[in-house]
Amino acid sequence: MDRLLQATARAERDHFWFKGFRRFMAPLVREAARGRSHPRLLDCGCGTGHNLIWLREYGEVTGIDLTWTGLSFARSGGERRIAQATAASLPFPDATFDVVTSFDVIYALDDAVEAAAVAEMFRVLRPGGFLVLNVAAMDLLKGNHSVLAHEVRRYSRASLSDRLTRAGFDIRRMSYTNATILPIVAGVRLLQRVSGHEESNQEISIPPAPVNAALTAALAIEAGLLRIVNMPFGSSLMALARRPASQ
Repeated sequence: MDRLLQATARAERDHFWFKGFRRFMAPLVREAARGRSHPRLLDCGCGTGHNLIWLREYGEVTGIDLTWTGLSFARSGGERRIAQATAASLPFPDATFDVVTSFDVIYALDDAVEAAAVAEMFRVLRPGGFLVLNVAAMDLLKGNHSVLAHEVRRYSRASLSDRLTRAGFDIRRMSYTNATILPIVAGVRLLQRVSGHEESNQEISIPPAPVNAALTAALAIEAGLLRIVNMPFGSSLMALARRPASQ
């Protein structure tokens, strides 16, 4: 996991995948925070802290992460509202936050820990608060990055919906993402499956500038389409879910 965080820290600003990810997630976070005065946000699994920068546009942000390496990157970047903790046992009182985010974290948790983490996110949300989630999708896309990220599972709409509704959430939006680059991702992962999976950070190494720019543009177009339609497939799955106001 430390190697993953080190590789991620090098790529987060400029890599096409991370640029696309932020374009996909920002509208969901904006919707979750809309109409709230000084909303409080919690990022579960803040990693290197890079996401805390743009999340701060929507309110006061706190980040937690299990790894000291990630928190060290975040602290060196000036983040102070961070703590070492597990999403399965959050060190906050009930109903503390208006918005909870968790990006590419729960797919690396064993089943019992994953269920506890989702329950904890529900617990620390205020009634009527929102969870914004991003996870890996489609089992056929397992590859070398899965080894590096300690991936336990990849999700379908049905499996993620089941986990969220069992925890008490109402699902407001769910869509696959990275659909425009799926043929490329699928081709790479197929080759990796044929040759045998091994730990590699190649997929989060920034590609040559023309390739990076072209893929960034493709994901920007997809982000625009996502404002009006959900994608039927893709390498990631995003969700906006609400804790009912009556709970």
